[in-house]
Amino acid sequence: MTIAAILFAALALLAVMFVFSAVIVVRQGYEYTIERFGRYTKTAPPGFTLIMPFVDRVGRRVNMMEQVLDIPGQEIITKDNAMVSVDGVVFFQVLDPVKAAYEVSDLYRALLQLTTTNLRTVMGSMDLDETLSKRDEINARLLSVVDHATVAWGVKLTRVELKDIRPPADIVNAMGRQMKAEREKRALILESEGQRASEILKAEGQKQSQILQAEGRRESAFRDAEARERAAEAEATATRVVSDAIAGGEALAINYFVAQKYVEAVGKFATSPNAKTILFPVEATQLIGTLGGIGALAKAALGDDGTPASVITPRAKAPSRSGTRTSVPTTTPQPPAEPA
Repeated sequence: MTIAAILFAALALLAVMFVFSAVIVVRQGYEYTIERFGRYTKTAPPGFTLIMPFVDRVGRRVNMMEQVLDIPGQEIITKDNAMVSVDGVVFFQVLDPVKAAYEVSDLYRALLQLTTTNLRTVMGSMDLDETLSKRDEINARLLSVVDHATVAWGVKLTRVELKDIRPPADIVNAMGRQMKAEREKRALILESEGQRASEILKAEGQKQSQILQAEGRRESAFRDAEARERAAEAEATATRVVSDAIAGGEALAINYFVAQKYVEAVGKFATSPNAKTILFPVEATQLIGTLGGIGALAKAALGDDGTPASVITPRAKAPSRSGTRTSVPTTTPQPPAEPA
């Protein structure tokens, strides 16, 4: 091989090395900073980029995608001196690759330390109950504080999430007993309210029952009084009719009135449950005569042909004081049987 051939091969090799050193291929989701003699000159976007060989070089390869940073478990003392263990995650994205590359030495370590210290500050200002029940509020406060601090680094925090908050075992046991006591208290309250409602409903039912019973007794008393009033009116009417007949000289009306009361009295003797033997206070003939008077009075009132008579005419004389009576044109009933 001649010297010329060797020189040509060397020049070709230098040309290939020059071309490869002048071409930079940037992957999607990344941006490269280009430095010339150690000074930032430009940013290479994703794709094909040409630089000055042996003069420019790639400074930092910055990830522009959203990234996740784990926050390791931290022991934090709350406002009421309770020790809790907390861990979480931080979601962030680089918006300015130049600031992220040259404004902070180690971006990931800086974000981790900043998030950890602010987490202690936020949770240290809250009670244990607040740290357990207000997780969303803690996330929002932590995001606001850390995001404000990372603006100078060209980084945007998108989310901060606490994964787990673990209080000590003795506090967990105390919280379990407290929850049990609260549930038992609510159960007793609900049971008492149910009993009270039941007693109220029972009292209302008894009240309505008594009201209905009182209304029923009042209605019954009203009906009884009305019936007695009607009976009294009928009795008064009958008495007035008999009185008018007596005033008109009708002696048979007296016999009718006396015989009616006599028959009612005898009927009461006969219906008595203790009456085995009935003793009449008068002779049977007097009862027969009275019944005959009733028949005569009925015929006088209705007439011989069964039609009502306009004027009652006497057909028999009233019994005398000696107990004798005049016969009347009526059928004499059979005398009652001898008492046993």
